[in-house]
Amino acid sequence: MRIANWLFIVSAALFVSGIGFIIASGRTTQVEAAAPPPPSLPPVATVKQIMAGIVMPSAASIWDSVSTIVDAKGVQENQPRTDEEWALVGANAAALIESANMLLIGNRAVDQGDWVKMAKAMADAGQIALKATVEKNPEGILEAGEAINQTCDNCHLKYQR
Repeated sequence: MRIANWLFIVSAALFVSGIGFIIASGRTTQVEAAAPPPPSLPPVATVKQIMAGIVMPSAASIWDSVSTIVDAKGVQENQPRTDEEWALVGANAAALIESANMLLIGNRAVDQGDWVKMAKAMADAGQIALKATVEKNPEGILEAGEAINQTCDNCHLKYQR
């Protein structure tokens, strides 16, 4: 009889423990309330303002950051040399990428076809430049500059007014 009592007590303890584990696991797997969406601000700048204020200065900074000048004085190779100079080119690459996102917000997208593809191509070209700044790779900047120029030319052929 003694064994039966102990078996009953152990079984009851295991049953109560199992129920406790089920309740505890249920509490940890409850779906958290969805976070409220971030506040949305209406777009303010026009496409022309984004181009003049962000895209052109950022692209020009990338294009001008690596160059070769050949004149009567000889050959001069220009490229970022300090961490600060590389960071500045990187900041302009990031601004170029973000401006591509801005061109798709609100009523700025002219269409959902080529406009979106060309904005993505500009962001991709900016990513090449950003990667080159992290690697401090002047050849990567030249590659990015060509890609940026190509995306600008393609977009302007179709959309520039």
